Amino acid sequence: MGILALDHVNIRTARLGEMVHFYEDVVGLKQGDRPPFPFGGSWLYCGSRAVVHLIEVSDSTPWSGGSLEHFAFEAAGLTAFLKHLETIGARYKVATVPGIGVGQVHLHDPDGNHIHIDFSPEEATASENAR
Repeated sequence: MGILALDHVNIRTARLGEMVHFYEDVVGLKQGDRPPFPFGGSWLYCGSRAVVHLIEVSDSTPWSGGSLEHFAFEAAGLTAFLKHLETIGARYKVATVPGIGVGQVHLHDPDGNHIHIDFSPEEATASENAR
């Protein structure tokens, strides 16, 4: 057995509406079908795969925390994505992975989770040359 791909990330949030808005309008995922769990939440899709599972909690829900530093999506269309972020006034940082040239756009969702969107070295180079 070997790991084939990231299946999904599960995020607990007391700001479900803001989080759905962020992952739809900023990241470009689409809200879709979710099993009828006995608690609130939302599943956000990349194509036919639910990659972000949001679980609605109250602010007082105890949680031991964790050590998730970030999660990442692979994408295409860096120039258009950066233009979109500028248009909506999103805060972000762009970086290039040393040695391999992958372009990364770093963002934080409304709950402060660090995510990055990765683009091919060819797109990263083209974007740098266009700036």
